[in-house]
Amino acid sequence: MNLIKGLLVGIVSLSVLAACDQNMYGGAGPKQSVGTLGGAVAGGLLGSQVGGGSGRLWATGAGVLLGAIVGSEIGKSLDRADRAYMAQTTYRALESGPSGHPARWINPDTGHYGAVVPQPAYQQGGLQCREYTQTINVGGRSEQAYGTACRQQDGSWQIRN
Repeated sequence: MNLIKGLLVGIVSLSVLAACDQNMYGGAGPKQSVGTLGGAVAGGLLGSQVGGGSGRLWATGAGVLLGAIVGSEIGKSLDRADRAYMAQTTYRALESGPSGHPARWINPDTGHYGAVVPQPAYQQGGLQCREYTQTINVGGRSEQAYGTACRQQDGSWQIRN
């Protein structure tokens, strides 16, 4: 119960801060606010899985704050079209891209771009899986992530931790 209260307090606090930051001089936009709140929720949920007792409450609070920061940066950076280009390229790379070769995307409207580099496919639990590296370049800043995705029965790819 304390966990839920902690999450709610953190989310409400971040919502109030995000609302205060929106002003006629161009404060946080809707993408950044949604990213902040989404990151706070995800971070809080992840943090709640760490520790026990009062340590869990601290981990949840830290998760909310870190998730909010990361979510804010992502929301500020990528718009819906960027994410669509990235998702289509990621699917194509995982589905049929040659291992070790980058599949690239660019949004001509924003200039944001990135690449997905799939690794060799392997079987895990009856599913075809691939590790991959994803690089995103926004405003001269590059971010890189690594992951594993497995092809589901319906043909979609699900990211695994």
